[in-house]
Amino acid sequence: MDKGRLLLGLTYVEGSVSGSRGKRRTVRFLVDSGATYTLIPKSVWEELGLKPKKQVDFVLADGTTITRSVSECRIRLLGEEGYTPVILGEETDEPLLGSVTLEVLGLVLDPFKRELRPMRMRLA
Repeated sequence: MDKGRLLLGLTYVEGSVSGSRGKRRTVRFLVDSGATYTLIPKSVWEELGLKPKKQVDFVLADGTTITRSVSECRIRLLGEEGYTPVILGEETDEPLLGSVTLEVLGLVLDPFKRELRPMRMRLA
């Protein structure tokens, strides 16, 4: 897949997500290095058969606290694949790619080129 694309200062990347049923869907994510977890839209997680594992409170940029269900799924982007926790979005929630998923996949957002690239791994 292509590297993250720049659009009005925002970076988007396409990835595929799958659940335990083996269904796979392609999602266009906004890369949000300030977000902890990745958010999957409701129509996608319902189709994949994802089930809530716990409820988590999240603080939005404006200070508002919201509660969302969290599950996990398999995600693939830029040739990397792994399991990651995901927020189960509600009707109006947009897909976000968060920092935990980026770390799981060994990727980092280059702030100058606004694209994803492999992370330099450190042992110590």
